[in-house]
Formats: sequence, C-alpha cells, structure tokens
Amino acid sequence: MMGDPLLLIVKTLGNLYLFIVLLRLVLQLTRADFYNPISQAVVKATSPLLMPIRKVIPSIGRVDTASVVLALLVQAVIMLLIFTIAGVMVSPLHYVIYAVAGVLYHLLDLYFWALLITVILSWVAPTTNHPGAMLVAQICEPLYRLCRRFIPSLGGLDLSPIFLFLAISVLKQFLAPFTI
Repeated sequence: MMGDPLLLIVKTLGNLYLFIVLLRLVLQLTRADFYNPISQAVVKATSPLLMPIRKVIPSIGRVDTASVVLALLVQAVIMLLIFTIAGVMVSPLHYVIYAVAGVLYHLLDLYFWALLITVILSWVAPTTNHPGAMLVAQICEPLYRLCRRFIPSLGGLDLSPIFLFLAISVLKQFLAPFTI
C-alpha cells in the first residue's frame, strides 16, 4: 500500500529528469538555438551530471554520447528504484534491455508531444516568436524534412505529421512491453 505513492513519485521525478536529458540530446542533434532561454535552462539542469561523464566519454560526430550514457544511467536508476520498491529481482541483462527500450520510448514520447505542439501552433499561432514555439519547431523540422522527401504536399496540406504520428505510435507499441 505504501509503495504505490512512492513509485509514482520516483517515476514522475525520474522521468522528468530523463525528459530534460533527452531534450538536451535532441537540441544538440538538431542544432537548435543554444541561446534560447529554454535551451539555457536545459543546459543548466543537465550540466552537473553531464560534465563529469563528458570528461570520460567523448562525442561521436554530432551525437553527444555523454548525454546518451546519462539518459541510460538515469533510466537504469529509475528502474533500480522501482524494482527495489516493488521487491522485484531482475537480471542485469533485463536492466540493459529495459534501460535502452525505456530511453527510446521516452525519446519517441518527446517527439510525439513536440509534433503535437507544432501541429496545434500551426493552426493557432503560425507566426509566433515565442522561444518555446521556435525551439519545438527547430526540433521537429528535421523529421518533417525527412518525411516530406517521401510524401508530396497536397496543395498546401502537409501530411507529414500524420505519417510521423503513425510511425511513432507503431514504434511505441513495439517498445511498450519492454518499458516499466
């Protein structure tokens, strides 16, 4: 009975920090505006844990491998806490599988919500200059560009968000059994 609220707190706080770490990774991959106030907040929130890892693990091309490792570590700690609270024993191989699947699932979730925000903003405020709206557009634009290569525009109607939502949903359903 006492484990349920504790599990909720651990999952909520852990997933929130994991979201911030993944956001930093995505911001670096998409080369989003570093001077955006939201980008600066993400950098400040992740730097204390990321800087020591970055001294040991270098980046590979545009991929900040230290952020990937930090995301995997955060997911592993979340799982360790959840399994400890629930009293479940899991093999190390399961931790690795659940950590990788959990990080990918949350990365897809991040993109799902970013795409949803861009779709809504395109209807409500297509020319907004809000830092959050600009950042979300910068995050989603590479996916839109990739999708537009294969799906032609229908006279001003962009169908790429629909296909991206479908792809994300299918991938999330595939990963769901491996997440907690």
